[in-house]
Amino acid sequence: RMETDCNPMELPNNTGFEEDSDYRDFEGTDVKDMRLEAEAVVNDVLFAVNNMFVSKTLPCAEDVAYINVETRERNRYCLELTEAGLRVVAYDFDQTDDRLQTPYHETVYSLLDSLSPAYREVFGNALLQRLEALKKETQS
Repeated sequence: RMETDCNPMELPNNTGFEEDSDYRDFEGTDVKDMRLEAEAVVNDVLFAVNNMFVSKTLPCAEDVAYINVETRERNRYCLELTEAGLRVVAYDFDQTDDRLQTPYHETVYSLLDSLSPAYREVFGNALLQRLEALKKETQS
């Protein structure tokens, strides 16, 4: 059984590419590993959704990764992450539907904001709490 696992913890960390800026900055474009980007996206907003994880069944590559998300409203989506941004590619986990023509969003915040009013509320409240904490810090 062949499985493509998108867990960056299992990637070898001694590839040598990080040290050599010629590889990182090929023809003026940053070469990003979308698996790592996807993990960062998940970690950023996991607190504001029911469930979110990088797909372990859909293929990950340097230029694309898939993220499954379940909103607080219990709606499931499969998101595609590319250099163009994030977009919904299916209305269930680990699926893609080529007929779906959904717009790209530059950020996961923008995408979730458009999909989930509950996300918007939770994220907004977290932001307010953070600002209140900063305000207290600067006043003391």
